[in-house]
Amino acid sequence: MNISISYKHVKTHEPVEEEVNRYAGKLEKLLKSYAADSVQIHGVFARNPHNFESSFSLNLKLPSGTLHSTGTGSGVRASCKQAFNDLEEQVKKHQSRLRRDHEWKRKGRPVKRVA
Repeated sequence: MNISISYKHVKTHEPVEEEVNRYAGKLEKLLKSYAADSVQIHGVFARNPHNFESSFSLNLKLPSGTLHSTGTGSGVRASCKQAFNDLEEQVKKHQSRLRRDHEWKRKGRPVKRVA
């Protein structure tokens, strides 16, 4: 898995990199069916100097598609957590669509009416 992170107006990189590596490890467990070099994550940390809000934008490129998520928060860690959680949900949904789980769902039981 290739990971590249860009920073805009963020001073310290060490705590951010620890969080990204931790969440990337979680994503790697979900993406173990893909070849390691075919999965790319690109993220951009940005801090708005006017309202001191942090945002983190993630792009995940897979052989079967591209997923995007954005997280905003008061701190860098909060925005990172929000973006990765959103991306994790998207990956699970994407994989269930590829497996066509929605076609295998059982139909509900018919309701018997008593007259």
